[in-house]
Amino acid sequence: MENVPWNQAGYGYVPQPIRNDGAGAPDFGPRDVMRDLENPDMLVPPVTDAGTIPNLKFSFSDTYMQLNQGGWSREVTVRQLPIATTLAGVNMSLTPGGVRELHWHQQVEWAIMLVGRARITAVDQDGRNFMADVGPGDLWYFPPGIPHSIQGLEEVCEFLLVFDDGHFSDLNTLSISDWFAHTPKDVLTANFGVPKSAFAHIPKKQRYIFQAKVPGPLESQKVPDPYGTVPKAFTHRLLEQKPIVTPGGTVRIVDSTNFPISTKIAAALVELKPGAMREMHWHPNNDEWQYYISGTGRMTVFAANGTARTFDYRAGDVGYVPFAFGHYIQNTGNESLWFLEMFKSDRFEDVSLNQWMALTPPELVHDNLHVGPQLINALRKEKWSVVKYPGTTGYPGSC
Repeated sequence: MENVPWNQAGYGYVPQPIRNDGAGAPDFGPRDVMRDLENPDMLVPPVTDAGTIPNLKFSFSDTYMQLNQGGWSREVTVRQLPIATTLAGVNMSLTPGGVRELHWHQQVEWAIMLVGRARITAVDQDGRNFMADVGPGDLWYFPPGIPHSIQGLEEVCEFLLVFDDGHFSDLNTLSISDWFAHTPKDVLTANFGVPKSAFAHIPKKQRYIFQAKVPGPLESQKVPDPYGTVPKAFTHRLLEQKPIVTPGGTVRIVDSTNFPISTKIAAALVELKPGAMREMHWHPNNDEWQYYISGTGRMTVFAANGTARTFDYRAGDVGYVPFAFGHYIQNTGNESLWFLEMFKSDRFEDVSLNQWMALTPPELVHDNLHVGPQLINALRKEKWSVVKYPGTTGYPGSC
């Protein structure tokens, strides 16, 4: 065979695994050029990367798409991203009137609406019901075992569901149609006090997602409840929450302190403006599960003992950081990077490297790092989750 590139002639630009310091060599063999263009820091890792940190990235675009009349779903669990043991995510869309059937889980369900509007219903263990319409940026949370449903309203909707178990699968939930299909009709008759003929047309298997009519206005659908409504709302308007604002972007933190029902999942919605970065930090309470909503960025994770690895992310990607690993996230594009940080915890907690150093005796910082007043005098005692300084690009070069 001739010594020519195998499948690279059709691309205007073909990146090569060669760093600015001269390390590496051209790759003219068969390769996925589009994948390399999307992952420049995996093709050409920064010189500071080292070691064998496992994969910390998986895209929803690489998952199986479950298509149904009424919508679709896809999921990222330990089966797709083995390191992600604490949380699992499901990306779902419903058509106008499309229904995620009446069901319940052994796990908690935390969700954020991404596009469009939907109606959710639930009844708690004390017979108190709840119904609400949710739109972009709105959250909902259902504790384990609480039966609920989701239905699309007048336009196609899309949302992210997060569960507090990395082994979770949305195709393995407890559904009302599945239980009816696997219960003898004489048992159903005894339970509900109606003849068997009432069950002549029940589904023969789990419906999961199905098409129905768009429901009427919320008030027209509400069912009077002698026990009242749930004491803690299952929904939260995240975008109406006042953000923490820094020169580099914004952060909205939501956990049990401001969304009381959410006792097992905490989250932060982060915006990084162009040139900004999520500061160097770590989380002292659990692993971090991420979902990238828009923009492009890269994350470097430090895992001790001389190991660090950099990953590139874009909309629809899931990222993961093991417990207490140091990391930072940089906006590598020309528009804001939006993403979620999520934790299996009732509280959001992080430790700022900058703040830690600022609140440590300066002599001790100097003796550890051999740095002088230029750095020590610039340290901040206040935490800036997102940073951007004049004259900096926000992300370093690869060498």
